[in-house]
Amino acid sequence: MSVSRRSFLRGVGATGGAGAMFGAMGALGLAPAAVAAPTAAFTPPKPSDFSLTGRSARTVLVLGAGIAGLTTAYELGKAGYRVTLLEGRRRPGGRNWTVRGGDTETDLNGETQRVRFAEGQYMNAGPARIPQHHVTMDYCRELGVPLEPFVNQNANALVHYTGDTALSNRSITHRAAKADTFGYVSELLAKATNAGALDAELTAEDQEALLVFLRNFGDLSEGDRYTGGTGRRGYDVAPAAGLESGTVSPAPSLEDVVRSGIGRNFSFELGWSQAMMMFQPVGGMDRIPYALEKAVGPSKVRYGCEVTGVRTTPTGGEVDYTDAAGVPRTATADFVVNTLPPHLAARVPHNLGPGVQAALETPVPAPTGKIGLEYSRRWWEEDARIYGGITNTDLDLAGIWYPSSGYHGERGVVVGYYNYGDAARSYAALPHAQRRQRAVVNGAKIHGDVYGKDIASSFSVSWGVTRFSEAGWVGWADQEGQAYRTLLAPQGNVYFAGDHLSHAIAWMHGAMTSARATVTALHQRVMSS
Repeated sequence: MSVSRRSFLRGVGATGGAGAMFGAMGALGLAPAAVAAPTAAFTPPKPSDFSLTGRSARTVLVLGAGIAGLTTAYELGKAGYRVTLLEGRRRPGGRNWTVRGGDTETDLNGETQRVRFAEGQYMNAGPARIPQHHVTMDYCRELGVPLEPFVNQNANALVHYTGDTALSNRSITHRAAKADTFGYVSELLAKATNAGALDAELTAEDQEALLVFLRNFGDLSEGDRYTGGTGRRGYDVAPAAGLESGTVSPAPSLEDVVRSGIGRNFSFELGWSQAMMMFQPVGGMDRIPYALEKAVGPSKVRYGCEVTGVRTTPTGGEVDYTDAAGVPRTATADFVVNTLPPHLAARVPHNLGPGVQAALETPVPAPTGKIGLEYSRRWWEEDARIYGGITNTDLDLAGIWYPSSGYHGERGVVVGYYNYGDAARSYAALPHAQRRQRAVVNGAKIHGDVYGKDIASSFSVSWGVTRFSEAGWVGWADQEGQAYRTLLAPQGNVYFAGDHLSHAIAWMHGAMTSARATVTALHQRVMSS
């Protein structure tokens, strides 16, 4: 049976994921070259823009000292804008929050947790990794924030999926799952090629090129069969000294691999913002907002200030807020930049019109949550040889993250779940003790009894019930529509910025690029007036 080249590649993708399809395209000479797209040019405003034109720098109120707000203040400050930030929390960063020992947090359910992590231990409750092509890397360089690798993929991490197949409810290394999935997909495609199923669409030369690729990609043996016999999937007895050549771990059957779906998440690693290398700041993700705060000037950030009203006026903008002492106040400036999450900004009274109100109410808040389990023994390294990386599962944990730092130390914090959607909502409804119990019970299904031992402390965050956030991020049904475009435009003297106004939602890159766009628009307006 002949198939078109397009149908052939679609079948490859459906069976083996994006990785297998891209490999097949490469073998056929159809894949585009992997070229990093350049970041759009950004020229920050500078003092000479004012001194050389006889204009005076303006005043700006920035609502929120998260990444978007801090970036806005930092870039405007380079030119001499007089910026003040109003932040409801008592710290910078917003959702960029590194949880450390001694911290306390009371959620909207009324539960207060006190963090008891040991000195040097932490959990990044919000963003936890940085792709190398994000502008976040540029700010880390500019601000002097040291970086280290974040292990986003690890062959020794696990996959664990429920079901009723021979491979279900078992913990399988990424190494073995990839070898088996890629191997059998390659065998099937090789069989189809050798049987002449592609004769109508691929020349003999094309087919030979494809077979060369499949034999390497799938580790095929003689007869273009996958046997798992070379050790790519791992060993029951590892190769060692003398006559110990190792005992290869036997491969499961084709049927078991297909039915179990153990390869369902591999294409995640090929995502634009997920592919290695990934990085993290040394000592915690909050090194970035604290570095921005220092560059902006700590005296310019007013903490404990909850915004209660926003207005554009003929001469500027006005913001009502309650200060850290509970005293109602009003601040004025030439411009206001609102970086509050849109669903929270929608609750703040304003005079920007029904179109803005509708736009703020349009994006849908997304719940997400994490739990940090501090262990007094790094058993994942000592027992399982897992050094960083993420275990994937369809249990309501979604993923277990192993720390990418502190190797061979005495302690470490494992992220016991990083979930979203319905799973995150169900955890958010529980008090912390029950979240921990549920996480440990499910984690033990993957790692065994060791998972419940040597836990020194724990802390959980459910962003849907976290004050001043009430979501991990937001989602738009349409980022070309009127609601989205409304918030991209200034509303009188009020501007908006945040990762929700970018195509990198939930990433610091999105917040930073949105802030840059707002800074550019505001500064161009000032320079043209």
